[in-house]
Amino acid sequence: MRADLAPPMHSPAPAVVWNLQAVGVQYGRVSALSGVTLRIAQGERVALVGSNGSGKSTLLRVLHGLVPASSGQVQQDGALRQAMLFQRPHMLRTSVQNNIVLGLWLRGTAWRDAKVQARTALQRVGLQAVAQQNARTLSGGQQQRLALARAWALRPDVLLLDEPTASLDPHAKREVEALMADFAASHASAGPAHPVTTVFSSHNLGQVKRLASRVVYLEHGCVLADLPVHDFFNGPLPQAAALFVQGEKV
Repeated sequence: MRADLAPPMHSPAPAVVWNLQAVGVQYGRVSALSGVTLRIAQGERVALVGSNGSGKSTLLRVLHGLVPASSGQVQQDGALRQAMLFQRPHMLRTSVQNNIVLGLWLRGTAWRDAKVQARTALQRVGLQAVAQQNARTLSGGQQQRLALARAWALRPDVLLLDEPTASLDPHAKREVEALMADFAASHASAGPAHPVTTVFSSHNLGQVKRLASRVVYLEHGCVLADLPVHDFFNGPLPQAAALFVQGEKV
């Protein structure tokens, strides 16, 4: 006799990391963001695309809490750890290793433990051989790898990246992109059931295809398209977004 099948179990929906409702940002008379409504769930890999001045960097800074919204609402899970990487990361005037150790120590990790964690992080990004070198003498690609190591050592739940490979040579771009993919595939501080959420801006559409699960297109501070990555590159788009994609492919 065949036993009755149990009803299918449905996985719970991923937790919401950010929920933006009609968010605007004004710099004097300049509108950097206007009416941005966006919901980002845990584990998503969101690429922000658009021309220079479209609002990508401002949106990243709103998400990270560096820029307050002038209008609308920004709701976020305040319990989640965040880290942000910039196009030109700031390096402390000290050793490569201490650039990581100091961040951990300031967050309450004992100095001895912080040194152990820093060495592990440097091994992950292939910089263990230059651990005692002054961080400001590193190449641009090495500095971005160090910035990723600093972020990884903090075990963030959310990683924000603003054009992280824009100023790098092709070899360095490939190295940093591989580390970004590795980071996105890792789990957050809460464990394997909680994947890292990544939001990054990029002009490199090939990179977007390789790394993102979702694409948000901005123009003049407005979101004109918000689609899964496959639909963004293969489905119909608003004219402005289609022209942008076509122009970037040339």
